[in-house]
Amino acid sequence: MSSRRRFAGSTSGIGLGIARALAGAGANVMLNGFGDPALIEELLAEFRSRHKVKAGYSAADMSRPAEIKAMLEQAARELGGVDILVNNAGIQHVAPVEQFPIEKWDAVIAINLSAAFHAIRAALPDMKARNWGRIINIASAHGLVASANKAAYVASKHGILGLTKVVALETATTGVTCNAICPGWVLTPLVQKQIDDRATREGITPAEAKIKLLGEKQPSLEFATPEQIGAAALFLCSQAAAQIRGIALPVDGGWTAQ
Repeated sequence: MSSRRRFAGSTSGIGLGIARALAGAGANVMLNGFGDPALIEELLAEFRSRHKVKAGYSAADMSRPAEIKAMLEQAARELGGVDILVNNAGIQHVAPVEQFPIEKWDAVIAINLSAAFHAIRAALPDMKARNWGRIINIASAHGLVASANKAAYVASKHGILGLTKVVALETATTGVTCNAICPGWVLTPLVQKQIDDRATREGITPAEAKIKLLGEKQPSLEFATPEQIGAAALFLCSQAAAQIRGIALPVDGGWTAQ
């Protein structure tokens, strides 16, 4: 990994866990995501000092194809190339289909699905030219199963798995692989807020709210961690995974085994 360069985001949660795992293996990183500028600078300093790798940041809006293309170009300039692409951007909106706002549907599809297409489209030519690349799409357990009131999210994550398979087939005779990771509940700041909000709303402790949340979907009653998702991504980038192509890898505590 030390000779490879990596482009991906984000600045928190799963994306940051993946970035740390790959930087720990010697990969340079390009982060993308929203966040306080001071915090982002702290993260870049962490990568540079702890892991001794190059680290950059792009504030590209993942709903804008031109900005995605510019971000890939920035990564090539600053890091020397894009060997590993991790598509992790995602948003959510919850509503019944007949009440789902059209603008929310369009936004979820743009960020969760179309952004991955645009990034892959921009990164593939150079990967093919070097005959080496790893494309990792962060899908979801909701790429394999559904939940009510999440039409756009579920559709986008099912779409990501379809896109993953197509890219895997189109690169099957090359040194480029494309796979997806399907996390279940992962304890990120966003999920922690859901737990805290539920505890307040139902008048229960955060620990009780956590078990109720997990009990609805995740049989292990334990969250996956960003570090575990990062370790899975690191494996998919290894030579051991060279013939793993087009898979949807659940890291979901048994969610999709039910």
